[in-house]
Amino acid sequence: MLRTAIYYLLFFPWTLICAMVAIPSSFINANLAHSVGIFWGRHCLTVAGLRLKVNGSENIPRDQPAIYVCNHQSNFDIPILYAGLPIQFRWMAKKELFDIPVFGLAMKRCGYIPIDRSDRRKAMHSLADAAERIKGGTSVIVFPEGTRSPDGRLQEFKKGALVIAAKAQVPVVPVAIDGSHRAQPRGSIRVNGADLRMTIFPPLATDDLKVHAIEDFTQKLHSQIASALEGGAGHAA
Repeated sequence: MLRTAIYYLLFFPWTLICAMVAIPSSFINANLAHSVGIFWGRHCLTVAGLRLKVNGSENIPRDQPAIYVCNHQSNFDIPILYAGLPIQFRWMAKKELFDIPVFGLAMKRCGYIPIDRSDRRKAMHSLADAAERIKGGTSVIVFPEGTRSPDGRLQEFKKGALVIAAKAQVPVVPVAIDGSHRAQPRGSIRVNGADLRMTIFPPLATDDLKVHAIEDFTQKLHSQIASALEGGAGHAA
C-alpha cells in the first residue's frame, strides 16, 4: 500500500498544478498546453514507480495526421499515451470529464473533443467534429471499446473510430497497451507494480475505406491489437 499512498499523495497536487499551467499556456498555443500534458503523463508514471517500454515508435506518421486506435485497460492508459506518443494529438473523451473543475477547463482549452454517450445525435456530431479537425491536421486518439475493460481482456470495438476514418481519409494507427490493467484494475484504487508495454503498429491506409467495409476493417484492428496483448487475450469483435 506504500506505493499507492505515495502515488495519490503526489498525483492530485501534481495534476492540479499541471492543469493550472496548461490553461494559461493554451492562450499562447494549444500545442504548448498539450506539451504540459506530455510532461504530466511522464511524471505520473514515475511517481507510480512504473516503467514503460515502447515498441514501434518508427511507425508514427510524422508528416500527416492520423487516428490512433487504442485498447483501454486502466486509468493509467492516459499518462501512458502522453508519455509514449511524443507527438501532438487530441483526445476524444466522455463529456463528464469536461465538467471536472480546472481539469475540465484545461481539456477544453487544449482542444479535446467531448462525446455525449447518452445522446446519439450529439455523439455523431462529435464524430463529425473530430473528422473535420483531423482533416485540418490534428491527430486524434480513440478508445474503440468505449470504456475500460473490466478484466484486462480486449472488448468488442465500437465502429465510431472507423466512421471518422472513412470521413477524414487519414491513416489509422493501431496501438496496444499491455500491463496497465495489472497496474490498476478497473474499480480499484490500489497501484501495483507492473511492466508496461506499448506497441505501435504500422499505419493502415483508409483512402478507399467505404462504409460497407468498416466491419471488416474493425475486425482487422481488433485482431492486430489483441495479438500484442499478453496471451493474445481478447473477445471476438
